[in-house]
Order: sequence, then C-alpha cells, then structure tokens
Amino acid sequence: QVQLVESGGGLVQAGESLRLSCAASGRAAGDYAMGWFCQVPGEEREFVAGIAWKNGMPYYARSVKGRFTISRDNAKTTAYLQMNSLKPEDTAHYSCAVDIHRFWTVAQGADEYDFWGQGTQVTVSS
Repeated sequence: QVQLVESGGGLVQAGESLRLSCAASGRAAGDYAMGWFCQVPGEEREFVAGIAWKNGMPYYARSVKGRFTISRDNAKTTAYLQMNSLKPEDTAHYSCAVDIHRFWTVAQGADEYDFWGQGTQVTVSS
C-alpha cells in the first residue's frame, strides 16, 4: 500500500506559478514511478507529467512541456510539480499517483497506476 497526500493547489491568475507536492508513505521509499494527472468535471483523467523510478527521467504531456517541471526529493518519497506560466485551461483537479510495476519508464494511462491521492484543485483566472 502507498498513501499519497497532495498539497499546493490554489487560485492564481494567468501567468503565475504554483508548486504542487505529493508526499508518499507506506511501501519502500521511492520504489515506484510517480505521475501527475488532471481532471475536469465530466472528462477523463489526463496525464500531465511523470518521473521514472530508476533514472528520474521526466515525461510531460505536450500541453505542459516547457511550462511544468516534475521532480522528486532524494529519498524519492515526495514528488513536485512546478507549474509556471499557468493558463486558464490548466484549471483542473490535480492528483498524483504511483505505478509500482514500472522502473525505467512512465505510463501515461491512468489505468496503469496503482495508488492515488485525493488531489488538489488548481484554478487559473484570466
């Protein structure tokens, strides 16, 4: 079991920044890939960014590449999503998740992830 707790969401204006955190506990520290997903009401969860367990390689959705940065702490138990140049279309509920089956890559399908946090709301006003 892995427990995930997100923080850092909020209301900002377009062009501003936010940093989301995802603290993991439970299973062996860092023994999984971590991903961030966003969801708006009525739509499926969408992959935003992920970080591979073994080599820390980041992966990004095309819509956020160059604006968002995913990272993790040395203990590999906390992942961060630095969100810069936010746009109104980034408004969504953001959740982190872990995939305990992949070590060198990151899955982009929500179904591939095993444990999820409750999420945090990000709202960007124009």
